[in-house]
Amino acid sequence: MRPAAALAERLGLAVRDLELLQQALIHSSYLHEHRDLAVGHNERLEFLGDSVVSLAISDALYRRHPDDDEGVLSARRASIVSTAGLARLARRLALGEYLFLGEGESQRGGRRRPALLAAAFEALVGALYLDLGYEAAAGFVVALAAPELTSDRPLGALKSPKSRLQEFTQRLSGERPQYHLVDAVGPDHDKVFQIEVAVSGRVIGVGEGHSRRVAETAAAARAIEALRETPGDLAEQTEGAPELVSFGPGQGETEDDEDAEWEAFGEPMPPHEPWVEFDLEPRGDDVSEHQPDDPDTDLRDDGQAR
Repeated sequence: MRPAAALAERLGLAVRDLELLQQALIHSSYLHEHRDLAVGHNERLEFLGDSVVSLAISDALYRRHPDDDEGVLSARRASIVSTAGLARLARRLALGEYLFLGEGESQRGGRRRPALLAAAFEALVGALYLDLGYEAAAGFVVALAAPELTSDRPLGALKSPKSRLQEFTQRLSGERPQYHLVDAVGPDHDKVFQIEVAVSGRVIGVGEGHSRRVAETAAAARAIEALRETPGDLAEQTEGAPELVSFGPGQGETEDDEDAEWEAFGEPMPPHEPWVEFDLEPRGDDVSEHQPDDPDTDLRDDGQAR
């Protein structure tokens, strides 16, 4: 079975245009290596899906959180439509399994790379919008993102570690955290970066990751924990600060630890996420769930909306 048909079957959606769905799964790296086998990649569909996802999530948040002001709604939306948030949704679909990637991209772990997964998810939504219409595409997004949409976590907990750290240090001293590359080891396709973050010339956190962005986020998370544990006046000023909400074990953005993708909920990802059946009728609140037959196999930058 072709990947597009297999994905449509798994989603339970009445997809009519399998060619369009297949284009949503084609990464530009695959097209560069197989120009005779693919008519185009998914970047135009990604552009379209970006707007569909943003509107669907905005509408759902507006309706489900009537007491939130514009700032809180924006933060909630950013936590969902960030790179990490959309990659989390993509993983619920095991979307990486269906992608067409070039050999090099595949060897570099592209099927797990957050930015790639997030882009592919937007392309998928773009294809569903063109094929089935806005109501179907938006209903699909809203049902899949139900845990995030119904979360009542405080505003500070919705922000990325880098955002929290910067807001806190600017409020405290007027200075922004400075990130410095300490080391980068390993082959190009599997390089590990070590980053340290400093404020007023003092290193307060060190993190590692397979990209500079991920390493910076890990360093910020470590810095937040260090600041929360600092004795004296600084500890008193950090007490209860929403920007310094503590992380659970192993949290912070990484590319290799799928548990990190559940940071927004403060809980580990279950071994098998509930599968969601999507009703193509006009949206409602009822969503039926059952376990998938097979086990399910990182912000765009730091909480910023895509």
